[in-house]
Amino acid sequence: MSVLYTAVATANGRDGRGATSDGKLDVKLAPPAELGGSGDGTNPEQLFAVGYAACFTSAMGVVAKGMGLDVSDVSTTAEVGIGPNDAGGYGLEVTLRVEMPDAIPAEEGQKLLDATHQVCPYSNATRGNIPVRLVVE
Repeated sequence: MSVLYTAVATANGRDGRGATSDGKLDVKLAPPAELGGSGDGTNPEQLFAVGYAACFTSAMGVVAKGMGLDVSDVSTTAEVGIGPNDAGGYGLEVTLRVEMPDAIPAEEGQKLLDATHQVCPYSNATRGNIPVRLVVE
């Protein structure tokens, strides 16, 4: 792979700060109340959800263009769940909900999501590692 861009970020745990090397992102981190934290900051699952939703929507634009579809008004909502796994650690699961324009029938929308799932870097990174469910809305 020929790397085109590298993001660099540093965090000091779930209850602290996270920032990118260029200073464009600097967030207070705190575990959610559901995991025993204060919930007074963002958490890694939220950051992952935003990144995955943005990346998937962008990849969908590339795939849709090749299929002759207009997805300029599409939006993706990523739901990232965390919980204990069978190995004694923790795992993630993702549901991507894509609100399709009315002009795209559900069956064609599902084909678009399936094709996008093969192109999106987040999907390629998670494939075989965590369950990802694609939902047309």
